[in-house]
Amino acid sequence: MSRYIVRRIVQLIPILIMISLFVFLFVHLIPGDPARLIAGQDATAKDVAVVRQKLGLDKPLAVQYVIYMGQLFQGDLGLSLKTQQPVIQLISERFMPTFWLSLFSLLWALAAGLVVGVISATKRNKWQDYLGMVFAVSGLSLPSFWLGLMLIQLFAVVLGLVPTGGLDSWTSYILPSFTLGTGIAAVIARFTRSALMDVLKEDYIRTGKAKGLPRSRIVWGHALRNAMIPVVTMTGMQFGFLLGGSVVVETVFSWPGLGRLLIDSISYRDYTVIQAEILLFSLEFLLINLIVDIIYGFLNPQIRYD
Repeated sequence: MSRYIVRRIVQLIPILIMISLFVFLFVHLIPGDPARLIAGQDATAKDVAVVRQKLGLDKPLAVQYVIYMGQLFQGDLGLSLKTQQPVIQLISERFMPTFWLSLFSLLWALAAGLVVGVISATKRNKWQDYLGMVFAVSGLSLPSFWLGLMLIQLFAVVLGLVPTGGLDSWTSYILPSFTLGTGIAAVIARFTRSALMDVLKEDYIRTGKAKGLPRSRIVWGHALRNAMIPVVTMTGMQFGFLLGGSVVVETVFSWPGLGRLLIDSISYRDYTVIQAEILLFSLEFLLINLIVDIIYGFLNPQIRYD
């Protein structure tokens, strides 16, 4: 297992280099001139040229990329074009709010999705199953920005139970985490139901029933564990999406996270911040896939990595 993990980590390096190249070219294709935005609309062409030279944007793209990669290999993500602060500082300040929001959203979504999925699978074609699938379809259908606005109106404005936005205390996590997790819970419920229904048809399940094992032990102790592999795969992917794709929810709730930082950076054509964030999101996905593969080995002892 350790050799497999080391080999997978080494394989990340060329993948990240290729991603960095595509990201670098992509962000420079975004319409707009960051030098003009920083200098101001009233700045003269000479002023803009001075800013562009100061930021190093006057050099050919190939030279800029070589400089960027040289800094990257030294652990330097560069300076923000807008604020001239180290990019790593900006990201570190915004990372934990996004991480905790994503983690809380995933935890409650995983718990709710598993419970609904198990009940739907064990009560197939009964009212519990229909109710669970209504929840799943509704969770997948509701746009996150609309759901967030409705929750703010009801629980923050009308009832005054929680803050409307920002990050002041633990109560600030309630509405955005529910908004983020609703769609994830719906997906987990559907995956769990489908996988568990297939497992419940296996011979060893019938053998367990014939031996008189309690139904709860058969479902939760045996069947669910073997049904978890596709659920774990999907959950890992969803966590990656939460970390990198919470832009809309963070904007709705004025959340001081990576999503809002990315939106602000795109608005100001802050190339260095955009590149760093997309690279970070890519690295997160790759590491999550590695963690999911490792979890497979614990869920199914027959899986071995050479």
